[in-house]
Amino acid sequence: NAFLNDHIPSAASPDFRQGYNYGGSDFGAVMPTFDVVSEVNLHEVTNAVNQAIREIATRFDFKGKNVKLEFADDQVTMRAPEEFQLEQLYDVLTNKFASRKVDVRCLERDPVQKNVSDVWQVVRVRQGIEVELARRLVKLVKNTKMKVQVAIQGEKLRVSGKKRDDLQTAIQVLKDANVDIPLQFINYRE
Repeated sequence: NAFLNDHIPSAASPDFRQGYNYGGSDFGAVMPTFDVVSEVNLHEVTNAVNQAIREIATRFDFKGKNVKLEFADDQVTMRAPEEFQLEQLYDVLTNKFASRKVDVRCLERDPVQKNVSDVWQVVRVRQGIEVELARRLVKLVKNTKMKVQVAIQGEKLRVSGKKRDDLQTAIQVLKDANVDIPLQFINYRE
């Protein structure tokens, strides 16, 4: 027991304050990291849809027509008597998204559905990075031969490296990548 007390520094000893090395590992060394996510502010999406609904109610070309926008469960359902009116609804919706500073690349349109009286289309609000896209982004960063590690963690990516400059270069590579969803870079830690 006395042998153990001689080799493990106490909180008051200078070895402890200098960062005693336990077993040769870099105990306590933290590499800079950041996360890559694709998130949408759903409150702003709701506001944009509500503004679009108000505009549709006042437009003369939609007066007396069975035209609707409904938002529920991260998706917008557009209904209209004719297919060309769905395009007009989508234009109104994307304009309101842009005015609320919501990136329209987060929208994904399903095929148009038809029945006897009307047509409808579901527009999904995408959040998170899908596995296939995440793999493509990981491969893109690794092909640059930078000294960074990229890990897929659910619907986000974690990028870590020893140098801050490498992380900034990785951010620029990901910004320049041709992806169809908006990417945000958050939780930058040193």
